[in-house]
Amino acid sequence: MAAPLAAQDDSGEANAIVVTAQRSGAPMWTVTTATGTVILVGEIRAIPKTVQWEPARLEEATRAADRVILGARPKVSPGDIFRLIFSGGKFTKLPDKTVAADYLTPEQWARLSAIGTAQDEDYSRSSFLLTSFQLLSKELRFNRDTGDDTTDVVRKAADKAKVPTTRAATLRGEDLLDNLAEAPPETHIPCLTAAMDALEAGPQIVEQRGTDWRRFKVAAVMANPLEQALGKCWPWADEQVGGELRTIWVDRIAEASAAKGTTLAVVPLRVLAESGGVLDQLDARGFDIAGPPWK
Repeated sequence: MAAPLAAQDDSGEANAIVVTAQRSGAPMWTVTTATGTVILVGEIRAIPKTVQWEPARLEEATRAADRVILGARPKVSPGDIFRLIFSGGKFTKLPDKTVAADYLTPEQWARLSAIGTAQDEDYSRSSFLLTSFQLLSKELRFNRDTGDDTTDVVRKAADKAKVPTTRAATLRGEDLLDNLAEAPPETHIPCLTAAMDALEAGPQIVEQRGTDWRRFKVAAVMANPLEQALGKCWPWADEQVGGELRTIWVDRIAEASAAKGTTLAVVPLRVLAESGGVLDQLDARGFDIAGPPWK
């Protein structure tokens, strides 16, 4: 009788953790295996403080988990910082003496120029990636008046409870800087276009994105112009870096599915729910997934 009873106790504990985590209001999926349970919390960054959810419930679930997996973290050395300081022009300006109109269609340049005039800004020499982030952060203000991100909530709770925590990967700062410096301006035009779309859609999309996240309307979050813009910008839109991050998550979750007990992982929602993303890949592998619709 001992083995079946132990299995029932483990299952009951895992179910209790799942229920507690779900009460936080964050969208999540559970992957049940023969040895344990993996809880995938779908994260969006910069949740407005006006969006009502219960981080305390997620903290409680974290403290009861056997292990935690958080997103990839860049490892930046002092040398990387000095390279950024002395090579800043590569990241902030268009190469040589080129201007935005050299790369954009007349329609795209007219659109960007009109936005710049309205904001009393000159975007003619700025890198498209820097311009995109400025449109989203300074003008759309998507990252103002926000609460703790899901990663911060789980990390702090795991640290206090001494729950073993790993990162999906550690990326070398040097490699990231090289990748960004070598990317031609044309690769950032989709990011710029999506950022202009988000800005022109209006500030209400910021609140709507958070509200849809809280209501588990995953497809609506993914279709939100702000989320679209963030997903089309570096590093997620970069084939090398973005592709590596997605592959890493599939591998980490597959590894966690073989572990005993409960694993709680905080995963970018776009990586989970995008077409061909982590949930699609896990589903194709035959994993037992429970949670809100993601398509």
